[in-house]
Amino acid sequence: MSSNSLVPFQDLNHLPSTSSPAPTPLIVPKSEPKLEPLDEALPSPPPPPPASAAEAAAELFSDYNRLFGLFQSNIPGVIHPNGAVSPLPDSHPDSLALVSVPDPQSNLSNVVVLTPRGATRKYQVRSSELVRIMDLKPEDELYFRDMVRKTRMLFDSLRVFAIAEDEKERRRDALAAHRRTRGDLRAAAIMRERGLWLNRDKRIVGSMPGVFVGDVFFFRMELCVIGLHGQAQAGIDYVPSSQSSNGEPIATSIIVSGGYEDDEDAGDVIVYTGHGGQDKNSRQVVHQKLECGNLALERSMNYGVEVRVIRGFKYEGSASGKVYVYDGLYKIIDTWFDVGKSGFGVFKFKLIRIENQVEMGSSVMKFAVSLRTRPLDARPKGYVSLDLSKKKENYPVFFFNDVDQDHDPVYYDYLVTTVFPPYVYNHAGSGHGCNCAGGCLDDCLCAMKNGGEFAYDLQGILVRGKPLIFECGPHCSCPPTCRNRVAQKGVRNRFEVFRSRETGWGVRSLDLIQAGSFICEYAGVVLTREQAQIFTMNGDRLIYPSRFAGCWKQWGNLSEVFSDYVCPEAPSVPPLDFAMDVSRMRNVACYMSHSSSPNIMVQLVLYDHNNLSFPHLMLFAMENIPPLRELSLDYGVADESNMGKLAICN
Repeated sequence: MSSNSLVPFQDLNHLPSTSSPAPTPLIVPKSEPKLEPLDEALPSPPPPPPASAAEAAAELFSDYNRLFGLFQSNIPGVIHPNGAVSPLPDSHPDSLALVSVPDPQSNLSNVVVLTPRGATRKYQVRSSELVRIMDLKPEDELYFRDMVRKTRMLFDSLRVFAIAEDEKERRRDALAAHRRTRGDLRAAAIMRERGLWLNRDKRIVGSMPGVFVGDVFFFRMELCVIGLHGQAQAGIDYVPSSQSSNGEPIATSIIVSGGYEDDEDAGDVIVYTGHGGQDKNSRQVVHQKLECGNLALERSMNYGVEVRVIRGFKYEGSASGKVYVYDGLYKIIDTWFDVGKSGFGVFKFKLIRIENQVEMGSSVMKFAVSLRTRPLDARPKGYVSLDLSKKKENYPVFFFNDVDQDHDPVYYDYLVTTVFPPYVYNHAGSGHGCNCAGGCLDDCLCAMKNGGEFAYDLQGILVRGKPLIFECGPHCSCPPTCRNRVAQKGVRNRFEVFRSRETGWGVRSLDLIQAGSFICEYAGVVLTREQAQIFTMNGDRLIYPSRFAGCWKQWGNLSEVFSDYVCPEAPSVPPLDFAMDVSRMRNVACYMSHSSSPNIMVQLVLYDHNNLSFPHLMLFAMENIPPLRELSLDYGVADESNMGKLAICN
């Protein structure tokens, strides 16, 4: 990254050099975070006793006027909008805001001491230095995106791993009382202890490198891990006055989730209610004050500092009950103090979305809902077919093309699963399965084939990638609801094949897909090497499974966390010496685009036979994939005849 890309906020962080005053106690403001509806609310003080209307009005505005007056531009100790700086007097309570709090047992001044479960741990606290990153080169943008992608993948892998380990413990000791593990909290704690959180050394203002507008998160802690929003529960993220170089707090991001009754959200325009004054039932019971996050938003408005906006809303199927979508940058253009719906004073902030950004992710998700239910109303033109699969899949596969008149996909027979030669099913051992009539347990034969563990958690999420996964099959005694039957059940989402001016054919989902979820099978007609040579001579289009990149090694890779982690090597698979013909029959997977940083990976799976040489190519999500975002695979090395997916689809 070029040194010119990182621009410090000189006017907010650098005061004129002055002699250091005598040490005085550090003033730390009281924190009353703006809580989310589904979070555990903090205890609130009891409501004040009844008062007359005149007394209530006087009390309502007295604190606002007093605090607001402290931060006008003619008060010494602030940085004025024109860049001039007036130092704080020695007697001002925030004059020592730059003094860090020392650890009594260490010489380190920038260290917080935690004591989880009796063990003392230390980690570097988040920096208060404000910077903006600008004018990144394309290679820098790719670097940051890959870094965010890998960090999020590690978070998801750790979360699923923690839940799987907790489940094992409960099965081993069914009589003991166990508290269910919050996988997201455990994953975040482990990554923090090992210094794997991103953007801790700088507090980034504006766009976060590697994070795209529309990115979706299932857990608040994931926002903290990548630094997009640094508060695990509070809705306003800001540099407090105790850490700011000029003694004034500055806000950098907010979460809008309707947690306050006075919030108004019109998409591009938001009226955001400040924090404080609510009880555990999210009811306003006391007046808000111009302090902490409220004051930070006012100061950001004064200095013209934009804030990142993340929207949170309930989402069916989410492990946390909600999803969080990054919707881009907003400017705070106005603030006022008003009487809220509950009769108590609240601070309100009007935000307007900055122009020339891509469409808001929350708007895209709403549009995807309309496509799922009323596609022809949402898009009157462009749909060629509302089901390429002709009802062969669990859900219809839409076909959309508003670019040209190419309707090529409708002329192929749709193939739901791969067609293997008959002799594959005659392989020794193909007629044996597990005897788990009531449901598969730890001693299940199929689990033993997978190294003594189940490949999926109870929600069907892949725990870790492996060279090969054995699912229960037609010869097993377990019911269809068995947890070890995931990929064989077919697609769970609604997909759309579409035409792009840039990349030709592509595939996107109309549903939100969680990382680790099954997508679909990459289906074709299996050919031997000899047959493939003949078909190639005839100009047929073939896929060579051995050339797909081994991205499965990245999912569940915990080598950065556990020093003794070893990438799974069993069950071993012989070289995949076969090709798949997709020149006449194919499924939705054949239209997925190539990417060296894909969001989909190939995982080999066996379930209907035990011939290791002919596994199914099952596709799983490597990250959370928002609706209408293109799905991509790493097809690896193209063959010498330039056949393969790119020739098929473009």
